[in-house]
Amino acid sequence: MEDYWIRSVTDDSTVRAMAAVTTSAVELARRRHGTAPTATAALGRVLTGAGLLGVALKRGQTVMVRIQGDGPLGGALAMSDAVGSVRGYVANPLVHLPLTARGKLDVGGAVGRGTLQVTLDLGLRVPYHGSVPLVSGEIAEDLASYLIVSHQIPSVVALGVLVAPSERVMAAGGLIVQVMPGADERVVAYLEERAQVLPAVTSMISRGQTPEEMVDAVLGTIVSRVVERGPVRFRCRCSRRKVQQVLISLGDAELREILAEQGQVEVTCNFCSARYVFGGADVEGLILQMHNGHGIESESETAEQVPPQA
Repeated sequence: MEDYWIRSVTDDSTVRAMAAVTTSAVELARRRHGTAPTATAALGRVLTGAGLLGVALKRGQTVMVRIQGDGPLGGALAMSDAVGSVRGYVANPLVHLPLTARGKLDVGGAVGRGTLQVTLDLGLRVPYHGSVPLVSGEIAEDLASYLIVSHQIPSVVALGVLVAPSERVMAAGGLIVQVMPGADERVVAYLEERAQVLPAVTSMISRGQTPEEMVDAVLGTIVSRVVERGPVRFRCRCSRRKVQQVLISLGDAELREILAEQGQVEVTCNFCSARYVFGGADVEGLILQMHNGHGIESESETAEQVPPQA
């Protein structure tokens, strides 16, 4: 099944749902960052959660989800937008812990105690920041806590990543169901009951269930209609041009010092692990542009973008 997301709403607009299959996007993120299984599960959940929050936004708006815990993972960060583009990373991609007593990847143990922070860039002068203490470090419960505390929106959040013994991502996805102001209180109770018997997200995806069917599974007798859908993609915004601009901002002296110590200047993108390598001639060209006061007209022919190993 191809990765895609949907957004649905009831006729009275009191219940809305977002669901997505993100298997390919999370697998690409795993390969880019070389994550071990527990780190893969954490990264996949954060990417999926951010993606689901993102598709509730308008075009041009973005969301950033940051997990800061005291566990060995060292934190995680993901960004998304209204069209399903996601990117992100974990601080320690090599974290892998023993399975829990239930035979599950121990994401909560890897994350530890700390905070979940959400930043919404709605195109206003100042982004909106919200922060809540981590409930479990399992990420789905933490996002649900954020939505009720920061937005006063009762929500069902389910996220899952299934990792094969080969470390490949076999299934990933999630859903968020929100009860909006004006809804009957019985709707909240009903959805809470449905959430208790909802199959695991990865089980549904492994059986071939679509985002539409995942929403139906949690809504039960509540009828909603899909109002928007689109693809999910792991997509980074880095480029040689942007890296050149960052290097220019370092200044003449620091660039020359790095070049003298290393023989080249290398920058690795946190979000996708792409490496940008600039040789001596490239760096001298950037320094010349600084002194001449010129912007970057074209990318260097010899500056190399080294893609991460798949």
